[in-house]
Amino acid sequence: MDGCSIVALVSQKGGSGKTTVTMQLAAGLILRGYRVAVCDLDPQESALRWAESAPAATPFPGRMLRLGGGLDEMRHDLRSLVQHVDFILLDCPPSIEHPNTVGALDLCDLAVVPVVPSPTDLWSTRAIEKLILQRMEKRRGLLGVLLPNRVMRTSLAADVLEVMRDFTLPVLAAPLSQRSAFAQSAVLGASVYELGRAAAAAQEEVDQLVSAVLEHLESKK
Repeated sequence: MDGCSIVALVSQKGGSGKTTVTMQLAAGLILRGYRVAVCDLDPQESALRWAESAPAATPFPGRMLRLGGGLDEMRHDLRSLVQHVDFILLDCPPSIEHPNTVGALDLCDLAVVPVVPSPTDLWSTRAIEKLILQRMEKRRGLLGVLLPNRVMRTSLAADVLEVMRDFTLPVLAAPLSQRSAFAQSAVLGASVYELGRAAAAAQEEVDQLVSAVLEHLESKK
């Protein structure tokens, strides 16, 4: 789908912060002047609920859509969308067996896997990494990365982050920390950029995430 980049946020289990990453990434891209659509593929519709929490006077700035119904229907819906936006972010269900997740990996340019630095999350990440690597063998244009998310400054987290470097997929050098600003922005139906100076550290992390995603997508060209 020339002219538009599709990024899928995928995970094998809930609690990875997938929707948080989706919405913050969308806001960061919009601030850089890109037109962005967020497609909610998760039956829980967390991304849509996030945007619906925004006040009517200040709606979430990106396009919000519900997407699903099989690969052919997803492809059809995206074809009509790519003419109007620069980026499409797919917030996938927390399951590699769900057809929406499989379909997203057949359509996206970049698969981002948020990983909470804990042993149980590492185990589940192995499964989603295997699926992405299988798709990369069939689709040479597909890229996949791991994103450390909800990172805390503990010795356990540091050890897990080190283990992540043994994975085949590269680790995105733009970790997001465990910060109250991310949770607060969800309550407001906004992003950390709307929280002012109190969220400066979180804003800087999202800026780094946006730059890292753009750099990976540029490497495809």
